[in-house]
Amino acid sequence: MPAERVQKILARAGVASRRGAEALVAAGRVTIDGRPATIGELVDPVTARIALDGRLVSLMAHPHVYVALHKPIGVISTVRDRHAARTVLEFVPPAIASTAGRLYPVGRLDRDSEGLILLTNDGDWANRVLHPSRAVEREYAVGLRTPLQPDQIRSLVDGVTLEEGLGRLVHLRAATAIEVARLADLLDPSPEPLVWYRATLVQGWKRQLRRMFGAVGAPIERLVRVRVGTVRLDGLRSGELRVLPAGEAAGVAGGRGRPGR
Repeated sequence: MPAERVQKILARAGVASRRGAEALVAAGRVTIDGRPATIGELVDPVTARIALDGRLVSLMAHPHVYVALHKPIGVISTVRDRHAARTVLEFVPPAIASTAGRLYPVGRLDRDSEGLILLTNDGDWANRVLHPSRAVEREYAVGLRTPLQPDQIRSLVDGVTLEEGLGRLVHLRAATAIEVARLADLLDPSPEPLVWYRATLVQGWKRQLRRMFGAVGAPIERLVRVRVGTVRLDGLRSGELRVLPAGEAAGVAGGRGRPGR
């Protein structure tokens, strides 16, 4: 079997997305035949002994699984954090977890944010969803104490300067009464009275919306992700999940190719 880059092998094995696998290798957590791996190293997956944190990685193929989860507030979106009381994996039923082999989140949601997060064991699919070239939209319900002023809206739409560059929104609008009512039915705890907006972006910088709104003097009180690409939070109460059919998963990254290809 031809040699492949170690991060691609890890992604195909469902350990993480390719980007996540690169981070694991860079952190020294991956070994090949007992020695530390290097990013981009070519490996024969048939003969090499690849381990993560000292445990051999099973390269046995598992059926690809795609899950949409409503992450509650206070839950960590990473799967490995010794300081975390709760992680997203505790909401995955054993039957799904055993079929998938290893699930991990596609992107992150902060501990104090909630809403839609995707989980998978398909590293190639996760890479497509996260890759900037795909420009996959993330839509959020943003709860504020007071309405935005025209100059604040203008600043958010024109772009806010952050450490990484100019933070931009694709869309910003006031949430409709129907949207607010539907959202309230899904959240736990139920939201206190707030002024709600819908903000959409394709950039994925850390705590980006909180920093953007904070920069214009409108700190976010509650932040709920309601959409990733074509997948919506609709109908999922806090802590609930659903398995995505392969066809629906394919559409998340613009429908270019089927999942796992």
